[in-house]
Formats: sequence, C-alpha cells, structure tokens
Amino acid sequence: MDVNLFDYALPTELIAQEPAERRDQSRMMVVDRRAGTFRDGRFGEIVELLRAGDCLVVNDTRVIPARLVGRRLPTGGKAEVFLIRRLAEWDWEVLAKPGKKLRPGTQVEFGDGRLVASITGESEGGLRRARFRAEGRWEALLDELGSTPLPPYIKRPEPRAEDRGRYQTVYAAREGAVAAPTAGLHFTPEVLAQLAEQGVRTATVTLHVGWGTFQPIDVERVEDHVMHEEFYEVAPEAAEVINAARPAGGRIVAVGTTSVRTLETCASGGHVHPGRGWTRCFIYPGYCFQAVDALLTNFHLPQSSLLMLVSAFGGRELVLAAYRAAVERRYRFFSYGDCMFVA
Repeated sequence: MDVNLFDYALPTELIAQEPAERRDQSRMMVVDRRAGTFRDGRFGEIVELLRAGDCLVVNDTRVIPARLVGRRLPTGGKAEVFLIRRLAEWDWEVLAKPGKKLRPGTQVEFGDGRLVASITGESEGGLRRARFRAEGRWEALLDELGSTPLPPYIKRPEPRAEDRGRYQTVYAAREGAVAAPTAGLHFTPEVLAQLAEQGVRTATVTLHVGWGTFQPIDVERVEDHVMHEEFYEVAPEAAEVINAARPAGGRIVAVGTTSVRTLETCASGGHVHPGRGWTRCFIYPGYCFQAVDALLTNFHLPQSSLLMLVSAFGGRELVLAAYRAAVERRYRFFSYGDCMFVA
C-alpha cells in the first residue's frame, strides 16, 4: 500500500498554534461510517452522541516537562536535551542539540549545575543516551528546570507557562509521556460529570506517548513502516469495565489513537485483557478491530501512522473526504486543533 494514498493538502495557517479559549468549545466533525456521511458539529455534542451503557476509554498518561535547556561544559555553549524514554532511574534516551557537539563524553549542566547530564552513548535514529546526576529529587528538579515539550509544528521561541496546563488532559495522572494524547484535551470535568450522570462509564488505560508520534514515515510502502515502541498498561479493573459494555448493549468509545492502540494491543477473542509492556501496534487499512466501536480523534498529519489508523477505522476514502471538507471549512488541525467523532 502506497504511503501517498494518505496524503492531503493542508494550508499551514490551519495548523493550530493556540488552544481553543475553552477546552469544550472546539469544532467537531461527526462521521457516520455506515451512512458514509459527515457533518459539522461542536465537541459539546459528545454528551448527545454517547448514551447510557457506553464505555469511554481515556489515556491517563501525563506529559512530563521533557525539554531541558542548559550549557555545555566546559565551553558554556547552549545545549538542549529532550527526554525521550527512561531507561533506568537516572538514565534516559534523549534527543540532544546540537547533535554534532553532544557526543559521548560531553556534559551539559542545567540550573547552575544542580542537574548535570553526561552523554554516555548513541541510540538508533540519531538519539543519545544520557546519565543524570542531581542535587535534590529528580522529579522536583525536572518540574522546576524542564519545560513543556510542544510539538514541532507549534512555532514558538519558547513554551508558555499556560501550556503546562493546556497541553495536558484534565484526567492526566501517570507521568511518562513526551506528547499529549490530544483528543482528550477537549474534555472538561463538567463534560465528564455530565456523561457519568447519563450512564456513560469511563475506563482509564495508559500509553506513554513517545516522540516517535511526530516522526514522518520514511518508506514508500505502508507495510514497511516500523512503529516506535511505547509503554502501555491496562489494569484488571479497567478491562472489566470495558468488557462489560458490549454485553449490556453499549459501545467501546476510544478517546484518541493512543487509546485505540492500547486496546487493540490487549484484545483477543473480542475481549480486552489486562496487561502491561511495550507495544509497536501499527494499524492501517485492512486491520480488523476487536475492541473499538467509536473513536474521538483530532485531525492528523498527512501520511502519518495516526491518519492511517483513523482511515482503517472509518474507511480511507470517507476519512480523506472529511479531511478535505475540514480544510475547506477552515477547521483547526493537529494538537491544539479541532476533533472528529467517528462511529
């Protein structure tokens, strides 16, 4: 399957640079898979689209302040270390800039030396391995010295203080992601409470979104792409709630592609099984879904694995037609943008 089958034209001015004034006021395109139709709506309609007995599955990962800016020792030159994946208590896989000057053996200090990273080796894809030492607790220093790792298509010289809250779901609980599960950014405590009142149950799963979610697919054939590895967990309590939905006449409604990948990683025989580990689950057209009946998702990059997943669920031609309409109707795209409900 040709990667170009998942391309579409997107004017750069439609890439959202700011979140909506209110989380629950984004636009939402509603896609009906069976009818092959789509229409304009608002996210607030989610309380009408979901019904008693449905199970809303959300990803409770929490974005860490993964971007650290400091200076190289002993020269004092500016350096940036972006945390990608924790390998051990003090060891991380990182994206280091400038890469040519941050070779193994180089040290970078942050906060006047209260936190120091030593580059210990190289990893795949141009990444580095780094070992940190600190004066104080790692979590406290990272919270103080790190900043929000906004996606590369949000063009700002520096992250803003308010991004710490807005680039985080209201139910974020488990630290470990370097990117937000953005479909969840639209929910407010009030919307979740209203859904609960009308009989919609919520189950939380975890998938720590990695930097690979932004990496382009660099192969010509979809089948040749290898997904980045991400940590997931589905607790027994969550699996029980999810598995109770369909027998009671409800639907399993996944919030975001990360929730879909977690559910499908753990599904077999039409059931979701508890478990934890690392997943490279790659979903593209032709995939047979076992654990998802409806999907809330943001609009994704052209030729991305995320768009391929949505196309697998909603049908490539229908999804791309909806995307073209979203462009014509001036929807806002990507992390801080509008959303799509596919059922």
